[in-house]
Amino acid sequence: MQDSETQEAKALLRRGADAIVPSDGVDEVLARAAEAGRPLRVKLGVDPSSADLHVGHAVVLRKMRQFQDLGHTAVLIVGDFTATIGDPSGRSKTRPALTLEETRANGRTYVAQATRILDRDPASLEIRHNSEWLESLDFGDVVRLASTYTVARMLERDDFTKRYAGGVPISVHEFLYPLAQAYDSVAVQADVELGGTDQLFNLLVGRDVQRAYGQPPQIALTTPLLEGLDGKQKMSKSLGNVIGIAEPPEDMFRKAMQVPDELLLRYAELCTLLPLDDLAAQAARDPVAAHRVLARELVRIYHDDAPIEAAERRYDAVARGEMPTDMPEVVVPADAFGEDGRIGVLRLAVLAGHAGSNGEARRLIENRGLRLDGQPIDDPRSFVALSAPVVLQRGKDAFVRLRRDRA
Repeated sequence: MQDSETQEAKALLRRGADAIVPSDGVDEVLARAAEAGRPLRVKLGVDPSSADLHVGHAVVLRKMRQFQDLGHTAVLIVGDFTATIGDPSGRSKTRPALTLEETRANGRTYVAQATRILDRDPASLEIRHNSEWLESLDFGDVVRLASTYTVARMLERDDFTKRYAGGVPISVHEFLYPLAQAYDSVAVQADVELGGTDQLFNLLVGRDVQRAYGQPPQIALTTPLLEGLDGKQKMSKSLGNVIGIAEPPEDMFRKAMQVPDELLLRYAELCTLLPLDDLAAQAARDPVAAHRVLARELVRIYHDDAPIEAAERRYDAVARGEMPTDMPEVVVPADAFGEDGRIGVLRLAVLAGHAGSNGEARRLIENRGLRLDGQPIDDPRSFVALSAPVVLQRGKDAFVRLRRDRA
């Protein structure tokens, strides 16, 4: 690798990195690769507790793709077995465990979405499940693994420290999670392990356990946890502040335009490879135009170039108060209507996906958050005959066309 290429590689790997252990880890990555004469094995363990990925999840996946683009092997480990333990990271109480069947079902969806980012070429991507090696460990193996770490070291972990000081119970099995994750590194002989900032402790345990099993310690590299569209909480589907990587282009564009101004450059750094100096200068002149650059780039990354223009056109039309022509359509089954042939607006909002329950729909109406064919719905007790298709709108930019099933 030429000197200029080496510097570009270092800059790429450092971009958006939060912690690198050891501190010269990026230099060690390149030196280790040159010395070994082979691609490095870059590990990322994912906990399939949720099936849907958003651009916050994608931060670390994009870092893994960068290693692939430099010629290294990505080892994506679906933690189907460790998810049955429950990762205690950032938890103030014991986390409910999932069944092995649940984790495997979520894992299949996770891999399908993750490979929208990762290079799927089998020469540069291994997909493994840690049940492959953890399920077969006998009690003696587990005792040996547990002997590689002390309780005192385990209690140095911030969330354990807080729980212990606060008298909040810590189950012994929770100590096994970082050890099991560390054993994953032993099993796949990881040279590098990636994770979010909340995983740094687990990654460092991996270094110690690898030494105990006679392996060179992996380089640990963490990436930040991305704030959601509310600008406050970590991006999370349960908080509704996400940009999903599988969302339609028009939704992705619209949400990117909603990124708080103060987070625009952070999103650009962690979610794209846009030149940050150029974007910062543009944001100082015209924040809206800079947001459009980010929105177009996110659509391009996850949907290619083709839908960008239409997504931007739709955003502009809705911003002008127009009703878009293209929108999801829901067919309302005949048995959803009463004997008088009508259906309540609360039920209609739930069927449209604008509300998760009648109670949520009622609150939307009370806050003038639902419109039927452009007119605010004032009475949550009102009914609709649906003799012709109607458009139900939530807020400014969520539209669904509903029609009655005539079958």
